[in-house]
Amino acid sequence: MRDNAVVNEEANIAATGYSAPATDTTAEPSVEQALGSVHTANFPDLLRELGGCVLVSTYQAGKLVILRPDGKSINTHFRTFNRPMGMAANRQRLMLGALMEIVEFRNMPDVARRLHDPPVHDAVYMARRGHITGHIDIHEMAWDADGAIWFVNTLFSCLCTLDTKSSFVPRWRPKFVSHYSPEDRCHLNGLAMRNGIPRYVTALGETNTHEGWRANKRNGGVLIDITTNRVIARGLSMPHSPRWYDNRLWVLESGRGALCTIDVKTGEKIDVARVPGFCRGLDFLGPIAFIGLSQLRATTPFTDIPITDDNIERLSGVWAVHIHTGKTVAFLKFTGGVQEIFAVQAVPGVLFPEIVHEGELLGNSYALPDKALKEVVAPAPPPPETPPTGYAGAAATEAAS
Repeated sequence: MRDNAVVNEEANIAATGYSAPATDTTAEPSVEQALGSVHTANFPDLLRELGGCVLVSTYQAGKLVILRPDGKSINTHFRTFNRPMGMAANRQRLMLGALMEIVEFRNMPDVARRLHDPPVHDAVYMARRGHITGHIDIHEMAWDADGAIWFVNTLFSCLCTLDTKSSFVPRWRPKFVSHYSPEDRCHLNGLAMRNGIPRYVTALGETNTHEGWRANKRNGGVLIDITTNRVIARGLSMPHSPRWYDNRLWVLESGRGALCTIDVKTGEKIDVARVPGFCRGLDFLGPIAFIGLSQLRATTPFTDIPITDDNIERLSGVWAVHIHTGKTVAFLKFTGGVQEIFAVQAVPGVLFPEIVHEGELLGNSYALPDKALKEVVAPAPPPPETPPTGYAGAAATEAAS
């Protein structure tokens, strides 16, 4: 975990004024270089006022990051996973899509007493089960009204759920995709729930060939209503992260660095805010949108888009934008090895959580049904040790005298 440098939010919000010290590029990067970040001074109080923390996944760095307020700083708490991407979280549970599996965590708040005395954590998400999906390039995920997890299977161009015997259960695919094939035909990526059912998705192309979306990624993106199979909007520049919030449909137009609303009837698009980077990952707390920003490296496939020319500094981090004014009110910028963000998930009602997915604590913490829990008796303490007796002990004493 890290407490990070603070930037005065009254300064120009688009530039932190932070300058990394000169380093020996031949040496192994320090923790500061690899996981460092800076943030505006108001970010911790903003999270406290909104009553939640923010989770961030970065498949590029192989980390799940918790942004949690700690005094005057944002404590960035890192957990390592194999290519973490889509996730869903609330006060009770957390689901995380990784390279070949979906991992489920459950909040066991009583474990907080074993982590710190006095307790400082208000939630402890303990790993409970994992489902092997195979490598399917999992993107966004969300729960439906019945608590079942839905997720975007980008490699097979479909929406899926889980059962106990299948790698994944296809539930929907775009009508322009002719069949299931591990070819990433349209780069299906984003999922929005509305009234507890999966409703809207984004894709980077209306294409039906192996990685066909790459030919027109600059403005070939689409937004689809899956209940009617109707394309609501076309001509989007790399759309990601559709969300139904505040009775409006929101989407990030990543190629332009824009937070937009889209009229579900007419497809009319309105820019609400612009951010200084490739935006991907979106969630809300109150009137604040938390938006993930990623750098665009020369080796990434997401180049040759408008934001490449505009974003000279190539920022990565989380930007907080007021949805009524479109103004950036706070930000956290990663200054080291965290260069690409995928998912951003706000967790209302939780400020300082922990995530446990390995180690001794996972081995000796138990969750039981309430009825069984009433019959659990704590083990008796071991008897005190007594000194050895008998001939051997006496001989040892004699030899020592």
